[in-house]
Amino acid sequence: MTADQQPSAPAAPAVPAAQIVPSVPAPASPSGEPATPATPATPAAPAPARQWWRDAVVYQIYPRSFADSDGNGVGDLAGVTSRVPYLAALGVDAVWLSPFYPSALADGGYDVDDYRDVAPEIGTLADFDRMVAALHAAGIRVMVDLVPNHSSDRHEWFRAALAGGPDAPERALYHFRDGAGPDGAEPPNDWRSMFGGSAWEPVADVGPDGEPLTGPGAPRPRQWYLHVFTPQQPDLNWDNPAVHEDFLTTLRFWCDRGADGFRIDVAAGMVKDLSVPYRPAAQIPWWPLPEDGSHPLFDRDGVHAVYRRWRALLDSYDPPRFAVAEAGVTASRRPAYAASLGQAFNFQMQDADWSAHSFGWAIDAGLADEAACGSTTWVLGCHDSPRAATRYGFDLADDVPPPGEPDPDYPAAVAQRMARRWISADGAAPVVDAALGERRARAAAMIVMALPGAVYLYQGDELGLPEVPDIPEDRLQDPIARRMREEEKGRDGCRVPLPWTASGSSFGFGPDGGAEPHLPQPAGWGGRAVEAEEADAASTLRLYRDGLRLRRRFWGAANAEPLEWVRRDEHVLAFARGRVQCWTAFDADVELPDGEVLLASAPLGLVESSADGGAVGRAVNVLPSDATAWLLAPAPLSAAARTSARRRAALRART
Repeated sequence: MTADQQPSAPAAPAVPAAQIVPSVPAPASPSGEPATPATPATPAAPAPARQWWRDAVVYQIYPRSFADSDGNGVGDLAGVTSRVPYLAALGVDAVWLSPFYPSALADGGYDVDDYRDVAPEIGTLADFDRMVAALHAAGIRVMVDLVPNHSSDRHEWFRAALAGGPDAPERALYHFRDGAGPDGAEPPNDWRSMFGGSAWEPVADVGPDGEPLTGPGAPRPRQWYLHVFTPQQPDLNWDNPAVHEDFLTTLRFWCDRGADGFRIDVAAGMVKDLSVPYRPAAQIPWWPLPEDGSHPLFDRDGVHAVYRRWRALLDSYDPPRFAVAEAGVTASRRPAYAASLGQAFNFQMQDADWSAHSFGWAIDAGLADEAACGSTTWVLGCHDSPRAATRYGFDLADDVPPPGEPDPDYPAAVAQRMARRWISADGAAPVVDAALGERRARAAAMIVMALPGAVYLYQGDELGLPEVPDIPEDRLQDPIARRMREEEKGRDGCRVPLPWTASGSSFGFGPDGGAEPHLPQPAGWGGRAVEAEEADAASTLRLYRDGLRLRRRFWGAANAEPLEWVRRDEHVLAFARGRVQCWTAFDADVELPDGEVLLASAPLGLVESSADGGAVGRAVNVLPSDATAWLLAPAPLSAAARTSARRRAALRART
C-alpha cells in the first residue's frame, strides 16, 4: 500500500441543459447602474445537510463480549440494551454490531447460517427491535455487520448443495470445481486460505447406496469448493443473480427493522476470476494488492456494480441508509469503495507505528480519502487487531523483520507484527512496557478524536484495555489459532469480555453466579472496569468522555473545520482546526504556544521562558513525550487592541 499524492476532488456533476437558466442582466437605471429589482430575489436554496455518518463517532460492539444479561457466559442483545446509558454518556453517535446471526462460530460469528435472524444464545428478533428502539431513543444509530463474501457451511443453500450431489443446482451459488489429477484427488489449484492450508475443500459425494458418485472408483472426478477463509466459510458465487437478489432482500430486512447503516465484511472480495488456466499462487501478490484490479480473489472492479445496486436501495429509504467498506486495498483504490457505498475504512491509522512520521503518513492518507470522495475514517482498533494499549508499548528496535526489503511507501505495521509475536509467545517476548503503551494509546486517541471525518472506536479501548496474550490453548476460539498455531495465536486476546464492575465472578460482564465468560478474563480485570474508571478523574474512560464532549463543542455535528498543519517534524505533530490546536509530542518534550489547555492525555510541565526574546519571564506549558494536548488559541485581536498592545510594549521598553 502506498500513501499516494492527494487526488484532486471529483468534478461536479454536469447539469442537464434543460435545467440551465440563462443569466439575464438587470435593466440599467438612468445613471447607468443596475436598477434595484422590483421584487426580492429568490433566496438561494440551503446547502444540503452533510450526512451524519461522515463525521460520526461509531462504537464497535462485539456482542458476545460486551454484556451478558442472562448469565450463559455469552454477551447478548439484551445486554447491549442494558448498557445504552453508558453509550450515551460516552458520547457516541452510532454503534456497529459485529455479527449476531446464528452461527457455529467457526470464525467468531463471521460464518453466517441465516442472514435474517439472531443466534438463540444472543437473543431474538424481538430483542433486536427492543435494542434498536432504546438506542434510537438515546439518539444513537445502529449499524449491522453484513458478510457477503461467504456464508457458513450450515446455510440452507450450502446444505442443499451438498445433499443434492454433484449436479445440485445450489452448487452454482458457490464455487464448486472438479479437482485436479486422477479422479480429481487434488485441489483445483494451489491457492492458500487466508487462515492457512488449502483454499479448497473436497466433497465426498455418495449415492443412496453409499457408493461414491465422484472421486476414486466413480465415473466422475471429485469436486471441491472454494473457501478463502475457513472450510466452514464457503465463498458465494456473485456471478449468480440469485445471490444478488438474496442480499438485496437482506438489506431491506434490516433497514425495515431500523438499521441505519451497514459494515461490509471483506468488501473487496465477492467478485472473483476462476477462469482456467488458474494463476499459480506464486504469481499472485497478496500484499500489496495490484493497482489494476487484476487479483483473482480481491479488489476486482466488478464488485462496484454490486455496490451501486446496494447504494440505490439504501438511498431509497428516508433518511437514506449508508454502508462502510472493510476494504484492505491500496490507498489509490480505496476511494472507489467510498464512492460506491458511502465510506471505507482507512486501516493505515490502525497500522501506524508510534512515531511522528508514521502517524503523519496515516493522517495524509485519510485526508486524501476525504479530498477524493468526501469521506474518511479513523480507526485505532477493532476485533481483528491487537489492542492499541499493547501495540504502542513495544520498542520497535526489537523487531525481527520478515524476509525481503521493507516497503518504503508503507512506514507502519511494525508494532502490529511485534504484538502478534508477543501473543504467540503467550506474552513472554518481546518485552512490552504496558504503562508506556497505555500512555501512548491515550495520546493516539486524542489525535483521532481531533481529526475531521468519522471515528470508529472498538469496545474497551475507552478503558485502556490491554491485549490478553495468555488465554489457555483449550479456550482459544479463533480459527487462526486452530489452523496456524505455529505462526499465530489469533485474535481472541482483543475479544475478552468487558469488565463493568471492580469485583464479581465476571466483573459485571454477567450476573454473579452465572456461567463463566466464553473467553477467560484476567485476574486483575476489575481494575480496568467501568465502575473503577468512572470514579477516577484521570482514567482513560474520563479522557474519552471529555474528548468526545469537546469534539462536539468545537467542531459540532458537521465537523467542518479543515485541518491546517502548525508543526510537523520528526518529533512533533501539531495541527489546527479553527482555534483548537492538537499537539502531540512523540519522543521529545515540547513547549506549547499560548492558549488555554482544553485537555491533555498526560500531566503538563511548566518552565520559565522569555517573551518575544525579551527579558520578561513567563510560565510556559511543556507537553511531555508520548502525550497529546488540545489548546484553544487566543482570539484574534481587533485592530484597536493590536495598536494598544504595541503602545504598551513600547512603553515597557522605554521604562
